[in-house]
Amino acid sequence: MAASLAQLRASQGLYWPTLSAIASGSSGQSGSALYAPVGNTGLGFGPNFAMPSGAFAVPTGGGAYLNNYSNSGSAGLQLTYVLLDFARNPAVQAARSQLDSARNTYASQLRSLQLQVSEAYFQLQQADQTVRINQATLANDLVILAESLDLQRAGLVPRLNGLRRNAISASNQETLIQSLADRAVARRQLAVLLNLPPQITPAARDPIRPLARWPLNLEESLLAAYRGNPELETILATRDALLRQRDSIAAGLLPKLSLFAAGGVSASSTSTFDVTASGGGCCGATVIPMLNQNGYDWSVGLTLQWLLFDGGNTANQAEALARRAAASSQSYAAERNAIRLRLETAFFNHEASLAKLAAARRGVSAALEAFRDVKLRYKTGLSSEVDLSDTQRQLVTSLLQRLNATVGVNVTYARLLRELLPVPRDPSTFVKPQLSLDGEKPF
Repeated sequence: MAASLAQLRASQGLYWPTLSAIASGSSGQSGSALYAPVGNTGLGFGPNFAMPSGAFAVPTGGGAYLNNYSNSGSAGLQLTYVLLDFARNPAVQAARSQLDSARNTYASQLRSLQLQVSEAYFQLQQADQTVRINQATLANDLVILAESLDLQRAGLVPRLNGLRRNAISASNQETLIQSLADRAVARRQLAVLLNLPPQITPAARDPIRPLARWPLNLEESLLAAYRGNPELETILATRDALLRQRDSIAAGLLPKLSLFAAGGVSASSTSTFDVTASGGGCCGATVIPMLNQNGYDWSVGLTLQWLLFDGGNTANQAEALARRAAASSQSYAAERNAIRLRLETAFFNHEASLAKLAAARRGVSAALEAFRDVKLRYKTGLSSEVDLSDTQRQLVTSLLQRLNATVGVNVTYARLLRELLPVPRDPSTFVKPQLSLDGEKPF
């Protein structure tokens, strides 16, 4: 986004004049050979052109050879101000649209990050609760195993019961070990998303509670998701930027009028040496052993530039940008459909998770009561160890189903919220992940 903002400021600078400082300097040496095939003594210009003492007399066949060494330098200022340029305004508009696109992309990334963090946190809660369930299951296994061994020693149950309880305890211990590893992985995933230092390990301290039912129906959710959606607005801003770039490129075929003003000073020093005359000499009056010069100059004017022909380069570039803008319209429709599919999927899964949670709660209540009953019956010898194992397995399954349904409610809620969550377009603005509609309480 900072790059897009800098690009906008750069394009706005096209409306300002440019001022340049210009300086140059040089040193060099040259040699010259002068020869006059026809002299000027017979032109009748007076005694100054007559031989032998005329100051400007050059005899026929006269010549000379000399070397020159010179130092020169100049410095000045040049001001250029573009008075008329049809490409400037579209260029500024294109840069502004690119900035809008970058801001909406940032907002969309914030929404995605918010969802990723929410899902990672809910998954960590699920992993924590799974560990607790497996720990409680294993602790209960050890109690039942001890009771089975006591009953076996008393001759009330066969040896098979103790062996079966040992096998069940070993299997549940393996499950607990894996759930501990899954929790460690979930913690590191959340730490990576939050960009925490390696020595800090996050933990889910909040108890798992299902979020409330999504307050909007499907149609209201879709309308709210489309309204001000940063993903859709990114595509619109990108298309507008392409169209403005096309206008800026096409404006290269229009005239451009500029005002210029320049001024500066210059100085030079020339020394002449190794002068050798031949054939009576030549051009002595123009040979000066040391000559210093200095001066100044200034100019003001207008420049009109109009590109008449470039082999279709400008027109084809503008056509390419126009086609890219047209293609972005198709991307808009595809992205709108993708948003609808994501939201409908989350909405239906949210409703299903709520229903499954209600069923899972009834299942946990019934399974818990059944486990208590069969455990008492097992201790009194009215139920077999197989009944106890099956009932315990059903209780653990019911607890995990309730946990999964609860996490499913929260995750689908977060996915629904991701499509509607208001987020800032400016990185310097504080992110407050709350959504309120029509003055209702934030959720």
